[in-house]
Amino acid sequence: MRYLAPLSGPLLVLLVISGLLSSCALTNRLFRNEAAEAAAEALLQLQLDVMRFADEYTARVADQVVAFQQATDDPHERLVAQTWLSTQTTAAYTIATGPNPELNAIDMLIFVVLSRMVIEDHWISELYGSRADGMRAVHRALESRAWAVADKLLTPAQSSELKSGIESWHLQNPNQRAVAYIHLDDFAFATRNLRHETNSSGSVFSFLGLDPLSNLDPAVRQLALARQLAERALFYGQRTPQLVVMETQRLAFALAVMPESVRLLDNVGRLSVAAQQTSDLAAGMPDILAKERAATIEQLTGVLESRQAQLQGLIVELRSTLEAGTVTSDSLKGTIASLDALLARFDRPPESATASPRQPFDITQYAETARQLGVAAQQLQELLSQVDANVPGLTQLSERASDRVESLVDHMFWRLLQLVLVLVTASLLGALGYRAIVRRWGRSPPS
Repeated sequence: MRYLAPLSGPLLVLLVISGLLSSCALTNRLFRNEAAEAAAEALLQLQLDVMRFADEYTARVADQVVAFQQATDDPHERLVAQTWLSTQTTAAYTIATGPNPELNAIDMLIFVVLSRMVIEDHWISELYGSRADGMRAVHRALESRAWAVADKLLTPAQSSELKSGIESWHLQNPNQRAVAYIHLDDFAFATRNLRHETNSSGSVFSFLGLDPLSNLDPAVRQLALARQLAERALFYGQRTPQLVVMETQRLAFALAVMPESVRLLDNVGRLSVAAQQTSDLAAGMPDILAKERAATIEQLTGVLESRQAQLQGLIVELRSTLEAGTVTSDSLKGTIASLDALLARFDRPPESATASPRQPFDITQYAETARQLGVAAQQLQELLSQVDANVPGLTQLSERASDRVESLVDHMFWRLLQLVLVLVTASLLGALGYRAIVRRWGRSPPS
């Protein structure tokens, strides 16, 4: 006991503190508001149900949108479907993460019902007809699921009132297509003729401005708000990448229908077609060149054969003409030689002193012409021999030589004709001169 005396003071303090703590814990258990905690848990569960429904709504609508896009080739229709998916997903996640779980459930129901009406009025009746039957079936099934979630919160009278409000709003706004952000407070204005019932606790509009956690203990209320905020932040943060992907896809579809993008794609398509045609042409170029080369050779061979026949006939005619010219030249040479021998037998008579001076007749000029003609004939004979030796070469040059040969023949013909005329004229003049000399010698007396 002597040793326990110093410790009696601290032990007594500890015993008192433990007793106070035990009494506080017992008091907390006795006075805890279990009903408030149950209400907070119910609200949290309702929020989780709405979030799960938002995920289900997004997944089922996305499946139908993808199926609709795969069934069409029109980029405008794909853009409309992608815009619908992006808008509906964003609206579903926004509603599911609202601050009031009860209003979230009601707004989600309104959103789903109005979306189904847009599908039936706009997609089915105006745009796509039976091609959008899958979208209508999915939205009807989701509407049933949304009513099942809302029935946990609404009474039958409130459900009937909400249906009437939705129908009344739809009649007043038949062409409204953007229904993603229509909430319960919008229906309060649309059904203002029933505003006298909104103040009653049994009306569906009584949820507006009502804090479901107002009757909770402040500590429990703050804890419930913190849990709801954490759930909403985590839910939206996890789905943000999905929203980004949807918006990116929508941007891609929007770019595909822009006039600039369409022109660019057309140009790229034309360039690819041109490249393919160039590739095909390059692949078939050897065959094309071989065919064209064979056709060209065949055509040239035919032309050369036809020209060769014509040239051979022309060469024969040219040879005959040149031979005739040679014979004529030889005859003229003989004639001139005989004429020279004949004139050499006579002497020139003396001219009288009183006679006027005149140029005597000189036959040597014509002899020189005949000599040159003989040389030309010899050259023509050599030319003929060369032609006979070079007939294959002339065949290749027939097209260019034919014109020159024709001009040469014409030139030689006219030259020969002129020479013949000159020789005939000279012969006649010589004969006349000879006669004149004979007469003159016959008249003059012998010496």
